[in-house]
Amino acid sequence: MDDIQIVAFRLANEEYGVNILNVQEIIRPTLVTRVPKAQSYLTGVINLRGNVVPVVNLRKRFGINEEKNNDNNTRIIILNVSDLKVGIIVDSVTEVQRITKENIEEPNLIEFLDNKYVQAVGKHDNRLIILLDLQEILELGSENNDKTANSKE
Repeated sequence: MDDIQIVAFRLANEEYGVNILNVQEIIRPTLVTRVPKAQSYLTGVINLRGNVVPVVNLRKRFGINEEKNNDNNTRIIILNVSDLKVGIIVDSVTEVQRITKENIEEPNLIEFLDNKYVQAVGKHDNRLIILLDLQEILELGSENNDKTANSKE
């Protein structure tokens, strides 16, 4: 993995990061419209300048049971991943930072963890930042789509 620039954010007192190349923008929480029978981690959809954007609650996606109400620090990071635009709700955005490849450890070094959503772990200023695998996190309805596709065969 090469040097990367990330947007770092906090979620339940842990620090995570996403590649800045996937970040379209960071917005304050806005009105979310619930979607019936959606996955539990899908909060709903928002209207972002005329575009309907699904919003994922990372706390639910990661199985973090402690609930948190939105406050002045809460943000929605709008991401572009594989031609999909999606928002993720985070407790706060901390900074944009560059992590050198020498300070990035692949997840196979931490095999004892359920690292399905972990792309790597970055070390920056004596902190560990979990770099997320957005492809895994944002599988919105892929299981349902597979079932639908299989039922049509």
